[in-house]
Amino acid sequence: MKIFKYPTLKETLYYEEMKNGLKVYLLPKVGFSKTYGLFSTRFGSIDTTFVPLHESEMIKVPDGIAHFLEHKMFEMENGDASDAFARLGANTNAFTSSSRTAYLFSTTSHEKECIELLLDFVQDIYLTDENVEKEKGIINQEIRMYDDDPDWRCYFGSIQNLYQHHPVKIDIAGTVETVASIDKDTLEKCYHTFYHPSNMMLFVVGNIDPQQTMQLIRGNQENKHFEKENPIQREVVNEPLEVAQNDATLYMDVTMPKIIVSLKINDILQSPQERLKRELGMNLLLDIFFAKSSSLYEKWLTDELINDSFSAQFTQERDYCFLQIGGDTLYPDKLKDKIYDFVRHIHDYSISKDDFERLKKKTMGILISVFNSPEAIANMFSRYYFEGVMIFELIDCLNGLTLDDLNQLKDLFDIQYISSFTVLPQNQSQK
Repeated sequence: MKIFKYPTLKETLYYEEMKNGLKVYLLPKVGFSKTYGLFSTRFGSIDTTFVPLHESEMIKVPDGIAHFLEHKMFEMENGDASDAFARLGANTNAFTSSSRTAYLFSTTSHEKECIELLLDFVQDIYLTDENVEKEKGIINQEIRMYDDDPDWRCYFGSIQNLYQHHPVKIDIAGTVETVASIDKDTLEKCYHTFYHPSNMMLFVVGNIDPQQTMQLIRGNQENKHFEKENPIQREVVNEPLEVAQNDATLYMDVTMPKIIVSLKINDILQSPQERLKRELGMNLLLDIFFAKSSSLYEKWLTDELINDSFSAQFTQERDYCFLQIGGDTLYPDKLKDKIYDFVRHIHDYSISKDDFERLKKKTMGILISVFNSPEAIANMFSRYYFEGVMIFELIDCLNGLTLDDLNQLKDLFDIQYISSFTVLPQNQSQK
């Protein structure tokens, strides 16, 4: 077992790679009553074309299959994992993103039993043709719920505007049509390929003894048999530079229009450290220009172009990167023009040294406060781990950012890769 000390944050991380390839990280928190476990696999909604375990040919599986598999994992041959956690006094949940799937528990007691249960139900699969068919109805209800959500349609529509081929443009849950084509055999093929221990990571934080906990996990894994690992071959997407479409409009049952202006960033960095530097820098840049204390926000608010729903966010994942700016507005065309104008002339907007230092300190405080929450630590750790970064590096990276770094990021705001998605009230479609 390896031990890593981080004096600045007063944290000690324990790490061991199991014989089957599973990476285990433990972060004891003295004085904390809650323990939080997160078991993650590098398998998300964008992983639809790959070479299955012990095969040689690339296959394409239905969109939404990672999310479907997440739903089915809780069903065990002798009951439901959620009920088993409840009997231990613990809460459990799971989520699927574009690049990973994670299963979690939160508890203040029976920590050892919860860790074993988390490992056991995720590392076993119980599928029948009948329970797969039954799940389709449940997932289709979820899809229809999101289809009726104007905020989700606007958010996701803005992403679909950007990408021509990349699977990030497909809803994480898939569509009613793709869900209908999912079967037991394909689910098992995905499970055995992506849920191999060598493609997974377990992180436990909270009221734990690291030596005893690692021994518990070690014993749990040694009692299980897994096929020999096989490096996963994923499709490399050939995504054109150009956006899929410049504008799109959707009419829905809303009282106020919504608009998101999105910007495609084609310069995909390979170095984890450079990616982290870009992410922290871009978040600072957006904060400087669009936070509620910024002059632009105040001006647009005074002009009634925006309200409290307005936001600007940066997304950077495995092989795609984009910006989204917008919110609810009475004047979507005017707000769109203002955002487009900002992108065209971003180099004319100066950043004061005082604003930079103030927001840098604010961000530092937010990062440090994360380490007071087991849930926040675990989720942030998992997310950055699969990007090749340890969350303890964030503080040093943020400290190293300069005003020049932020000014260089302005070059990524290229008007030729911009697009807008608008949701308008249903009655305006008649005009």
